[in-house]
Amino acid sequence: MEPVLQRAVEDRDASGLQRLIADAFADYPHCFLDVEMEEPELMAPGQHFLNFIVLEQAGCIVGSVGCSQSGATPAGPVFELKKLYLDSGLRGQGWGRRLAEWVDLQAREGGAAAVELWSDTRFETAHRVYERLGYRMTGKERPLNDLSDSAEFHFWKELSA
Repeated sequence: MEPVLQRAVEDRDASGLQRLIADAFADYPHCFLDVEMEEPELMAPGQHFLNFIVLEQAGCIVGSVGCSQSGATPAGPVFELKKLYLDSGLRGQGWGRRLAEWVDLQAREGGAAAVELWSDTRFETAHRVYERLGYRMTGKERPLNDLSDSAEFHFWKELSA
């Protein structure tokens, strides 16, 4: 099997990124990816996402994660982890941890005091991974009013100085 390569996302990755996310959603009942109405940034990801990487293997997108500043606290900026997805063949091998650590590095380089994320309430395996990585569920929940009738849980991680 070819090695997994990490690189910045480009517009040419649109269909591969859409497939990766749609495949992850398909693991859950009534969870659908509607790119045009709900995720139009996935049509030109290189233009939309400034701090976003993909994992590529044998010419296919097999993982993704991004981050951006989402706010601030008195201790410093807060970054948000976005779109951490892995191909089912890479799950359980430490790739999710590596992608989350990349976000931590980006956040620290940006002077962040914390990283937050929102995760679909159905993604219980991902929640356990986030908790192992130091995130805690805050108790906040938000409905997305989307095709999948999704709601998300909020997670928060303080970054050590």
